[in-house]
Amino acid sequence: MDHDTRAAFFDGTAEHYDEDTFHRAVADALVEPLPTGPDLVLDVATGTGWAAYAALRLKPARVLAVDLSPAMIARAEAKADLDPERRITWRVGPAVPMPAEDHSADVVLCASSLHFLGAVAFADWLRVLKPGGRLAFSVVSGTRFKPSGPFAEFVPKDLTFPTDEAEAAALAHGFADASARTFTLNDGERVRSVFVVHATAP
Repeated sequence: MDHDTRAAFFDGTAEHYDEDTFHRAVADALVEPLPTGPDLVLDVATGTGWAAYAALRLKPARVLAVDLSPAMIARAEAKADLDPERRITWRVGPAVPMPAEDHSADVVLCASSLHFLGAVAFADWLRVLKPGGRLAFSVVSGTRFKPSGPFAEFVPKDLTFPTDEAEAAALAHGFADASARTFTLNDGERVRSVFVVHATAP
């Protein structure tokens, strides 16, 4: 499926994306245990930017946030008052490969997007991270995630979705010290959960 078709699909979801508070909560959970003071943070498939904004609490020198959807990036930029020092650079384009030099990033974030990127993303994250750099991503549970209809066409076939925390951590193949926990949010209407994974580049 070409980039234009994918971008159009996500453009169509952008207007109401922020109505789902789960995305912001997942982004916060990814950033929470990371060390402060990184030079460069990459937010892969940023959507409306919640992980990029959450990364500001790490006091980074800069954040590069990339998404294929112009409408998603526009929604992210509309929240620019959350970034008064303008540390975030927003870019429209494919998030894999990320437009970053080899071994240039201290942190890679990917919130609520791996199920659209596929396993190919991990090799790119190893490429862009410095040795000792940190990876933080979320991944849906294979027991809960059952895409159907047109939505299923956007889910890559190269990724096996984990059913427990051990399987979620094992996705970070090639990384060190991978750990996963189940992140759950009850918003009063329904209970939702994903695996939150942290790992270190060798």
